[in-house]
Amino acid sequence: MAAAEAAGMGLTDLPGELLELILCSAVLSAADIGRVSCTCRRLREACQARGKVWRERFRRRWPSLLKYYSQTDNVNWLKEYKARHNAGLETQRIVASFSKRFFSEHVPCDGFSDIETLGCPGHFFEDELMSILNMEGRKCLTWKYYAKKILYFLRQQNILKNLKAYLEQPGDQLSFLEGAVLIDQYCNPLSDICLTSVQAQVDEITDKVRKVLRTRNSRHPSLAPKAGEVLIVSDVEFQRQVLDAVNCVLYEQLKYKGNEMDYYNSLNSFIHQVLIRRTGIPISLSVLYLTIARQLGVRLEPVNFPSHFLLRWCQGKEGSTDIFDYMYIDAFGKGKQLTVKECEYLIGHHVTEEFYGVVTSKEVLQRMVGNLLNLGKRESTDQSYQLLRDSLDLYLAMYPDNVQHLMLQARLYFHLGIWPEKVLDILQHVQALDPSQHGAVGYLVQHTLEHIDRRKEEVGPEVKHRSDEKHKDICFSIGLIMKHKRYGYNCVIYGWDPACMMGQEWIRNMNVHSLPHGPHQPFYNVLVEDGSCRYAAQENLEYNLEPHEIPHPDIGRYFSEFTGTHYLANAELEIRYPEDLELSCATVQKIYSTVKE
Repeated sequence: MAAAEAAGMGLTDLPGELLELILCSAVLSAADIGRVSCTCRRLREACQARGKVWRERFRRRWPSLLKYYSQTDNVNWLKEYKARHNAGLETQRIVASFSKRFFSEHVPCDGFSDIETLGCPGHFFEDELMSILNMEGRKCLTWKYYAKKILYFLRQQNILKNLKAYLEQPGDQLSFLEGAVLIDQYCNPLSDICLTSVQAQVDEITDKVRKVLRTRNSRHPSLAPKAGEVLIVSDVEFQRQVLDAVNCVLYEQLKYKGNEMDYYNSLNSFIHQVLIRRTGIPISLSVLYLTIARQLGVRLEPVNFPSHFLLRWCQGKEGSTDIFDYMYIDAFGKGKQLTVKECEYLIGHHVTEEFYGVVTSKEVLQRMVGNLLNLGKRESTDQSYQLLRDSLDLYLAMYPDNVQHLMLQARLYFHLGIWPEKVLDILQHVQALDPSQHGAVGYLVQHTLEHIDRRKEEVGPEVKHRSDEKHKDICFSIGLIMKHKRYGYNCVIYGWDPACMMGQEWIRNMNVHSLPHGPHQPFYNVLVEDGSCRYAAQENLEYNLEPHEIPHPDIGRYFSEFTGTHYLANAELEIRYPEDLELSCATVQKIYSTVKE
């Protein structure tokens, strides 16, 4: 540049490539490029909307979005830049509004209507949500909390569309692996799970099987598949060699195994976790085993055996209806091949022939979702309730008129106190499908309407001033990191009452009267590090002298930032406890400065 200036050259006198290189510099902002392009014709041409400068500006700002464009596309990069910028502003506006709108209740089913009517591409909106989630770890907690909820909703909606499209395909064209991935994606929408990645991992295992097969039989037909043709190995001995090689790789080399020690862990049902942890339950390991075998030309079939999912391998005439013409493979039991009698020994009782029959892809998915439903029912935790909600969504996507599961969904929402309008819609649908349910439906309708009426009567948030005489015994304040004296758990305070506000049954069950001060002392709402929410007596709490972040999923609902010693209440929580922030800051300064000394 100095040489150019010495020669009397201006910016517009530079060669085109050098000019573009300068304009693509990270030092210049988008606003700078806009201003530069207005100065003269030469610079306007260099900054043309479809040119390299705006493409580079877009790439630098949002690199993850380039995958949505082809190299051959004639893209108006300036228009895309503006659209993405505006989508970001709109996304931030919506996320910021959620705390004020939904602080006191679960985000209602129509709470995402703003998002569904957005005029921008969905991937722009998702990209901005991811940008929010990737902000500095301890700040913007409330934004992150609602951005996560919105992203969860958006991705689940897309996955449901994909699942419905999958189910509309002819049964013989459905991939068992794709179905397992869709279930996995829906229950883990914030994880990076895609069919391409999962298939690539399965292909790697298949390649290992081929290598073992090659050392045992270099002329095996599975080693030379013809391009464009579906590989089918019809000879039973060749099939046996494939299955032996699969067992060798999966169970001996890669150490896959059935998870007997932690059978009811939901991770066993998710195919991407099965591949990472190399353990699972009968049905998830069977899907993996079947997929590998079919890629090598052995057409195993799924068997919906009671209590223990199996695969079957035909030993007789193809398509035989005689259950004794098959060997049954236990993928959970290291690929062991079982006779009919041995299958009965496996579960400890005799079953009729119908249980040895092959099932469709949809029925396999139904059983996988059924397993998740049962896991969701096992515990009364937020995580279990979420799993139950997700698995009910999946089940009803496949069987939308199943009265039993519709009623379970209505009861679940009613129990959680969420989506009362949705509950009424479900109950109306149930009544139309099965009028005999009028008793249960009527009970839920009555109590749901009462819930809606109570919500309408709410006039605004209850504001608690520490200076009120009735609050004089309150010792702790919002945002402080505490430790439970008796149970040892770490927690953060997000609410308090001057005395126990629970009913007599709770007080009796929790043995509150055994405490020296009983129920007539302050009680605190706390978020616990194990993900639970508890109501603790003041005499059971003490300051945590080594404060740390509390990994609770609802932390962002109440707090905007973790300072290193305590949490700062967000705007909505501060409205309800307007005098707590000052006390929290004073307490932190006093307690932790004393500890340092």
